Amino acid sequence: MEKPKDAVKCPQGDIVTHTAWLNRSSILYAGEDKWSVDPRVSLVILNQDEFTIKIVDVDMTDEGPYVCAVQTSSRPRTTSVHILVQVPPKIINLSRDLVVNEGSNVTLMCQASGKPEPSINWKLISPSGDLVSDDEYLEIQAIPRHRAGTYECTAINEIDADVQTVDITVNYAPSVSEGRDIGVTLGQIGVMECEADAVPEADFEWYKDDRRIYNGFEGMEIETSDSLSKLTFFNVSEGDYGNYTCIALNKLGSANTSFLLYEVIEPTSSTLLQGPRAVQDGSGGVQGMHSPTCLLLLLIAMLPLLLRI
Repeated sequence: MEKPKDAVKCPQGDIVTHTAWLNRSSILYAGEDKWSVDPRVSLVILNQDEFTIKIVDVDMTDEGPYVCAVQTSSRPRTTSVHILVQVPPKIINLSRDLVVNEGSNVTLMCQASGKPEPSINWKLISPSGDLVSDDEYLEIQAIPRHRAGTYECTAINEIDADVQTVDITVNYAPSVSEGRDIGVTLGQIGVMECEADAVPEADFEWYKDDRRIYNGFEGMEIETSDSLSKLTFFNVSEGDYGNYTCIALNKLGSANTSFLLYEVIEPTSSTLLQGPRAVQDGSGGVQGMHSPTCLLLLLIAMLPLLLRI
């Protein structure tokens, strides 16, 4: 940001014999003679009407009273100018990014310089939330996981604003989605999916009963990406059916869910050809609805009626 230039003017008038610019007790210029060793101070105009000096790259040390002393033919006089230096805000002390466990107490600090003195405010910007503070300290008691994110500190005065951010990561133990039972026909492909919510990301372990399964074990494949782990059976056999467990774990804890892989029987071609009216006999063969036994019973029931005719 380019620093401003200030010029201080002093009207002359009458017949001037001597003139000087002073800052506090130090002489800056006596007529055309420069007394100040500061290279930022220079003479702009000196004539019977005006005596003006200029200060470039003004900073806080230049604030204060300036006096133009003029000696005329009639009497001496002085003109005073007070320079007020305004400074845009600058954040000079900010908390670093934090990694904390869920339930911890967190304090964020943001301090700034500037003139006029800047006001400070905090807000949670990502994800957007309603957590705000109008103080240089932001206190978060027993921080929950949904308060993780990017916090923005803004220092502002009537000149400008300065903005900086702090990231908070909240660690928590895994939780897993409920497992779904899977029905698969012999020789087909089966997939179990285990999804976990955790920070830091969870590691996954798969078990059949009490035996841990590793990638490539008995034709199974374990594929893990971010929060999801998949256990794939490429050619399901009788020995694959049973109970499975997925465990998600990180340094704060673990969680598990169970799956059942069960067999699905495909209909045979003979059953499909007989249609929906087909029934199974005791030996497993297929018969029609009208068996010889049924016909015999029907004839015996109708015999009395036939004898009366």
